[in-house]
Amino acid sequence: MNFKSISYFLGLSCFPISFLAFINILYSSYFDYFLSIDTYFTTLLFSFLIGISLLYYGKDSLKKISFIEKLFLIITTYFLAASLISIPFYSSNNQITFINSFFESISGLTGTGFSIFKNIKYLDPTLILWRSSSQWIGGLYFLFFLIVIFSNKKFNYKMISLTYSGESNYTSEENIKNNVFKIFIYYCILSFGIFLLFNISGMRLFNSLNISMTLISGGGFLPTDYLADIILSNFQKIIFITSLLLSMFNFYLVFNIFDSKILKKDHKEDLYLLFLCIILIISIYFNSNSGLDLIISVVSSLSNSGLTLIKSNNLGLYFLFITIIGGSVISNTSGIKLARFYILIKITSSEIIKLISPNSIINKTIFGTDIKITDDNVKISFLIFISFFLSLFILSSFLVLDNIGFEKSFKLSILTLTNTVNSELFNLEYLNFANLLTSSKISLIIFMIIGKIELISIFLIFKKILFKD
Repeated sequence: MNFKSISYFLGLSCFPISFLAFINILYSSYFDYFLSIDTYFTTLLFSFLIGISLLYYGKDSLKKISFIEKLFLIITTYFLAASLISIPFYSSNNQITFINSFFESISGLTGTGFSIFKNIKYLDPTLILWRSSSQWIGGLYFLFFLIVIFSNKKFNYKMISLTYSGESNYTSEENIKNNVFKIFIYYCILSFGIFLLFNISGMRLFNSLNISMTLISGGGFLPTDYLADIILSNFQKIIFITSLLLSMFNFYLVFNIFDSKILKKDHKEDLYLLFLCIILIISIYFNSNSGLDLIISVVSSLSNSGLTLIKSNNLGLYFLFITIIGGSVISNTSGIKLARFYILIKITSSEIIKLISPNSIINKTIFGTDIKITDDNVKISFLIFISFFLSLFILSSFLVLDNIGFEKSFKLSILTLTNTVNSELFNLEYLNFANLLTSSKISLIIFMIIGKIELISIFLIFKKILFKD
């Protein structure tokens, strides 16, 4: 392992947390929340010093690391960032243990939304803002990972090559910096746009800020106990749906919306997602009179957010399986993803057609584009499909030992692997994570990360360690 180069990039990941801590210090000072301001000074100091130290250690390295080392960097970034983000939770007046603080931090970074807190509205507003910030920075990190690291053609199990991912020229350090900067600017523009729309709709400024950071990252943290407390009008619901679509569709879609050539060529996956969304809404429309609330539930499930306005329903299992499909490949969603389902269904139907009519000409393109589905694409899709259910079995086995019942263990495992919050949508809103066994919390922490990077990443790292080549 090239630890010097890894430490250099790891050091860079600390500075966004320093910036967020500085923002919270300003917020605390402006609104006179001095009770917890020291914790953000501590976070700022620790993250800055650790970042500087890691940069200094790796400053003379080649700044070039292999794909397996990049995977190790991603996992290390999650654990280091979560440790720094957990400082305000651990140091707060809520008497939270370190494992609970770390759990909350990982849940935020991965956009899952599981929380050890109850009665959110009684929390210190700075801590609520910090929770939302952890999701925002986690969403940004994942887009960096997805587009810069997982675009590797040799290890294409994220299938980035099958959909548009912006400029894919990462042959030099300068090109990487330019693309990372562009992702950051796009992400900030989208976040600010959502914030502005909610603010115009009449939502409180504090709620607008928190909900915008939650939605752009596909997260599940809220500034209140229930979404119905902050989404009141139909206009706000429409903005909410639009925001969920932004996190579900291709990250670059909104910036190519007026370019018909690129739109037709590189965003067919988003069109298929939209059709699927419409079909799902129609399929349950006659069983529900919820209107916009129903649309929110379907889009929220597909975008792996899980936030809903429906208090109780008998379609929890239906929505649960929608979360597995996930959204676009180039998005903050998790799950198996639509592209992989599409490949498996298309190849399976092609094989059936061959049996019936051997002389038939089979179209092996994906989403009607010029890109052909290769044998490697099929193998990877099948492998990810199997690894998802293997992860589901392993995590369920650990959780069922916690005496929460098989059904809840199964549901919670799916939500963990798809990084989706345990809301009323799935009838799991009363689950108390603070009371779970430490072993269950550790299992959830590990599989929340696996939900983002895939189980195959762990296998590749073990292979590198055990079979050095």
